[in-house]
Amino acid sequence: MAFLGQSIRAEDLPQSTGDFEPLPAGLYTVSIASAELTPTKDGSGQYIKLKLNVIAPTHQGRTIFANLNIRNQSAKAEEIGRQQLGSILRAINLAAIEDTDQLIGGVMDVKVTIKAATDQYQAGNEVKGYYAPAGGAKPATALPKPQTQATAPAQTTEKPRPW
Repeated sequence: MAFLGQSIRAEDLPQSTGDFEPLPAGLYTVSIASAELTPTKDGSGQYIKLKLNVIAPTHQGRTIFANLNIRNQSAKAEEIGRQQLGSILRAINLAAIEDTDQLIGGVMDVKVTIKAATDQYQAGNEVKGYYAPAGGAKPATALPKPQTQATAPAQTTEKPRPW
């Protein structure tokens, strides 16, 4: 039991809008609000649980969730999760991470689809792609273009000037 230190009355609290409908499919700019390393249900693997806050172009303040398998008994699931993590790192301009907290605050665009309802779950959103924000910087992992050797000046038919 925890003492609240105050009396809280239901009539003084805001009411929920009840807007838990999935976002329309599309491209949204999001900020990573949280990133937690979580064990899988069977305890044999781990995934990064992301909470993404929509900041543009519409539906600001709504939340999207995504899970990235980084250790999994299924090699395919792990490969997909690691590809997704790589896309996120490139999108938010990080070359490498050692802690999931380094992801927090990263801004990127996400492609969102609607996942149909099942017997167990209501319809919801699913992230299908992670991209650098429109007009964003190139990822830190991009290598600089190699310097090309200067070529000899083009030959002209103009005579050198005496001065």
